[in-house]
Amino acid sequence: MAEVTRETILAALGEVRKKDSGQDVVSLGMISGVVVRDGNVGFAIEVDAAEGAGAEPLRKACEAAVETVSGVLSVTAVLTADRTAQRSGSAPDQITLDNAAPGQTAPSQTAPPPASQGIPGISAILAVASGKGGVGKSTTAVNLAVAIAAGGARVGLLDCDVYGPSIPRLMRLSGQPETFGDSKLLPMENYGVKCMSMGFLVEEDTPMIWRGPMVMSALEQMMRDVRWGELDILVCDLPPGTGDAQLTMAQRVPLTGAVVVSTPQDIALLDVRRGIAMFEKVDVPVFGIIENMSYFVCPHCKETSNIFSHGGARETAAKLGVGFLGEIPLASEIRETSDAGEPIVLARPQSPHAAAYRGISQQVLQLCRAAQEGDGRQTPNIVMM
Repeated sequence: MAEVTRETILAALGEVRKKDSGQDVVSLGMISGVVVRDGNVGFAIEVDAAEGAGAEPLRKACEAAVETVSGVLSVTAVLTADRTAQRSGSAPDQITLDNAAPGQTAPSQTAPPPASQGIPGISAILAVASGKGGVGKSTTAVNLAVAIAAGGARVGLLDCDVYGPSIPRLMRLSGQPETFGDSKLLPMENYGVKCMSMGFLVEEDTPMIWRGPMVMSALEQMMRDVRWGELDILVCDLPPGTGDAQLTMAQRVPLTGAVVVSTPQDIALLDVRRGIAMFEKVDVPVFGIIENMSYFVCPHCKETSNIFSHGGARETAAKLGVGFLGEIPLASEIRETSDAGEPIVLARPQSPHAAAYRGISQQVLQLCRAAQEGDGRQTPNIVMM
């Protein structure tokens, strides 16, 4: 198989021309962020914001051109209106994962649908969010997804954290997704859960230095250019905070609801309030808060210690008028099974920690079904774990 390089990709893209100017997209400086990994190719196409969805045919033409390159297995092209595209014969941007300079940009108009649109075949979409990092959100998302699947539901898991994808390791998945006949990616699967993550497309230690609009477009394609099939629920592991990824998910797909993961201490709960406020502003119902690392039980003396305080999430939920879904303890077993890529709900199903995750997953599933049936979005009963 021929080696695929950045140069061969740019050569193929040099054959794609814009209809309005007749010049090719490479000489116009519209191609950036070229990534090549084991035959899997990704890049961004920078367009004027005014072009909007009208640039979608150009994106497809670029993907089709790269697909003709010998050795290319899959192509992911994203549109970004991060800046006004060059209209001269200047050289293309030299932005790659290895040498790009970081930059913050405000979300801008890109090719994906301007209004919220459902994903065919997916009944419910659940966002698992957190106000800040390090609170165990991804571990929670994985255990909820696996617990729901173990109950017989058809479940998908989307890793929305482009900058720090952790789902491949937590789900013990590696390699690259295969492509279907229509060039859509096939999700990888383990523990009965279909998964998609940027971590499948780049090396684990490769920094994703992408602008905000590029992240938004990549998320759109991981949602819509993947053959998810029929799913009862798609669990979306959002990155921490209230940035581009959260806005993309909240505005571009009809989220059935969101759950917010937090530790009990005040500094974490401040960010929880901001996260819940964001979901409220974009009309996404918040099903409730999960208090992770809620308490620690000494394995030797069995004494309970509140290392990060205790009960703060319950109090915050009551003040904000949202549900309190339950408590997950700080436990070495959860860390060990997560590091091993074996969610504790399967690795140690009889443990109280697994029972806590199962109890929360049942509540979440009931709330999703109630929202789908139009029964309102009542907060669940508080369950003592």
